Amino acid sequence: MWLTLIVAAIIIIIDQTGKYLVATNLPVGGAWSPFPGPNPFFQIVYTYNTGVAFGLFKDLGPVFILIALVVVGVLIIYARKLRGDQWLTCVALGLLLGGAIGNLVDRLRLGHVIDFIDVGVGTTRWYTSNLADVSIVLGVILLGVAMLIEEIRSKKTSKPGDTATPSVPN
Repeated sequence: MWLTLIVAAIIIIIDQTGKYLVATNLPVGGAWSPFPGPNPFFQIVYTYNTGVAFGLFKDLGPVFILIALVVVGVLIIYARKLRGDQWLTCVALGLLLGGAIGNLVDRLRLGHVIDFIDVGVGTTRWYTSNLADVSIVLGVILLGVAMLIEEIRSKKTSKPGDTATPSVPN
């Protein structure tokens, strides 16, 4: 459980620091390109989102606050049930928890989420997100990997003849 909480705390601090730096150094709608050029692939922008991913479901902040609170609770309960050797799952849950809380802090404090990582080519921007969003995506991927590893581990430790389905006589 401690590893999950430590990872979550690190993500929250990095996410909120990044959002603070963007909000205090760029005007809303402003952009800065660390790799300048005529069509920068990556930019730091200052925008916000009242919805969820890709701007879906705008202006449903109270609903997303409730959902985030439920998700945080479920992640904490799940993390408490993990074995000590499931460190990869602990890290994945920490990424998910940190990302959920990072965006929850924005919704509670501002009524929207600050987005600032802008990726795309020229005028075709693919998406704009924040470190909490990136953490959530990485957490989901890592959780999938951890689950596959657990599945492989459980198959290696099971004895021949151990099956989940009962045998049926002829």
